[in-house]
Amino acid sequence: MKQASHSPALAARLLVGMVLCAGLLTGCGKTEKWHSTNLKGSMPNLAFTMTRASDGQQVTAKDFRGKVTLLYFGYTFCPDVCPTTLSNIGAVLKKLGPKADQVRMLFVTVDPNRDTLDVLKHYTKLFAPQIVGLRGTPDQLAALARRYRVSYSVTPKSPGHPYEVSHSSAVYVFDKTGALRLLISSMSTAKPDIDGATADLKRLIDESD
Repeated sequence: MKQASHSPALAARLLVGMVLCAGLLTGCGKTEKWHSTNLKGSMPNLAFTMTRASDGQQVTAKDFRGKVTLLYFGYTFCPDVCPTTLSNIGAVLKKLGPKADQVRMLFVTVDPNRDTLDVLKHYTKLFAPQIVGLRGTPDQLAALARRYRVSYSVTPKSPGHPYEVSHSSAVYVFDKTGALRLLISSMSTAKPDIDGATADLKRLIDESD
């Protein structure tokens, strides 16, 4: 059987094509690492019903579809962890520039007895316009915390014991469809990864677009 022959020019073109294809396949195989903890597929989509502090309206997760949404549990009387976290998130939002409009951070109070809607409204305004204060009933709060395995406790003041509140400090990040994607754990620390969190949020914004 006679073999087909190819000109040197055609052979060169075929070789270049094979190299390019190999390069594309290699590139597709690479998975860019997140700076935050990847939680994709580990927990259910964002779901809740609570009251928004800014206008007193009842809202659900559907009201935040189309935005990259951050979820954080805290309280306004928190002496250090909450203001540190919100300040650092504010810095991230500032670095995002115009893209920050595509992000919302939900600040869910674990101390609704003291955090009235008015208190929440004025507190969140101190940090960034994209931060939304949410207040729920005890059952609504417990359901949301349980959904994402968040621990919190409130111990009222009693003789010999001050009013005490404890809560988790991590920030959950959901994409524009409401799917849980990331856990940011450095925002309450002395060395927050501002640049890393900014890069992750940009990636989610662009990915959704």
